[in-house]
Amino acid sequence: MDFRLSEEQQQFSESLQRWIERDYSFADRKEIIYSDTGVSTRSFNALGDLGAIALAIPENAGGLGGRSEDLMIVMKELGRGLVVEPYFATILACDFLRRGGRTDVLEQVAAGSVKLACALNEKDAGHELFNINTAAKKDGDGYVINGAKCAVIHGAQASGWVVSTRTSGAARDEDGITLFYVPASLEGSKITDYRTFDGLRAANIEWANLRVPASAMIGEEGRGWETLEAASDFGVAMLCAEAVGAMEAANAQTLEYLKTRKQFGVPIGTFQVLQHRMADMFIHAEQAKSITVLAAVKVNSAPAEERRKLVSAAKVRVGKALQFVGQQAIQMHGGMGMTNEMPISHYFKRLTAIEMTLGNTDFHRSRFTRQPDFMAV
Repeated sequence: MDFRLSEEQQQFSESLQRWIERDYSFADRKEIIYSDTGVSTRSFNALGDLGAIALAIPENAGGLGGRSEDLMIVMKELGRGLVVEPYFATILACDFLRRGGRTDVLEQVAAGSVKLACALNEKDAGHELFNINTAAKKDGDGYVINGAKCAVIHGAQASGWVVSTRTSGAARDEDGITLFYVPASLEGSKITDYRTFDGLRAANIEWANLRVPASAMIGEEGRGWETLEAASDFGVAMLCAEAVGAMEAANAQTLEYLKTRKQFGVPIGTFQVLQHRMADMFIHAEQAKSITVLAAVKVNSAPAEERRKLVSAAKVRVGKALQFVGQQAIQMHGGMGMTNEMPISHYFKRLTAIEMTLGNTDFHRSRFTRQPDFMAV
């Protein structure tokens, strides 16, 4: 697929690259990771100043009304720079709110006053986002939420969460799912914050008799699955874009290492077997890039069946590519590639985390084969 950036998109991409090179070095990143909060308010605000956050907000809520391909550019550059700020968590929540018409919260995001997160995963549910036990029961003019979510990316750093609950039906039913926007300031939330192996932050969140008004609902009661699936597909496309940026950076760093590391008096990059490996790494990254572009362009415009196929196909292809690129990069760096001091080990860990987020390769392969017009050969 031929996807050329417009002049404006190219300039925006370059501005992000300059910011990362100037203000988000590997040393800066490590300092942020080991800070108390695990994120940098200054860096997140810098993304806002660059317009990256406003891209995810519709114009009627004070944003720039960017398309999914514009956000793809941001995610790719953040992947290249291993940025750990809660950008992905915020734009994913914004997509839920946009679909639900919650311009009130979106306006706060556009103003830079709130960060968001999505509380969608539950213990023992695997990658099935419809497998929900967190319950929301109607009580007077509001709802009472009881339950727990796990591995909420940047959950403790968020001002509010998009929460998937069940208002009717059995645990694995697609019907009966209701989405809420829950401010973190409400009483009844217990948050356990921790650092993940890739340097990001996540949280386990429990709710005990948390009361929310009916106005907290996103969309219609019991009809949240369509929004949940569509928004999570958008999230998958954005994660694929981040992975592409990380793979490109890993390839570039590995190639540079092959040029400088010497063995038997010559650069190891002169060894033909390593040249072949390097070529395969670039091929994997380019194939992943192509299908990611297609998925990102179509994710918010294609019919549901086509969207599911494209997004799952992209996650599968990117999953295979990131595994190959990550493992080969570590191997060609030798023992140094396993150390925490080398950036390549952090790229490998982030790529591994992306593989497990919003459905792994096996999950999306299975989902792809379940689509109506799939024919096994």
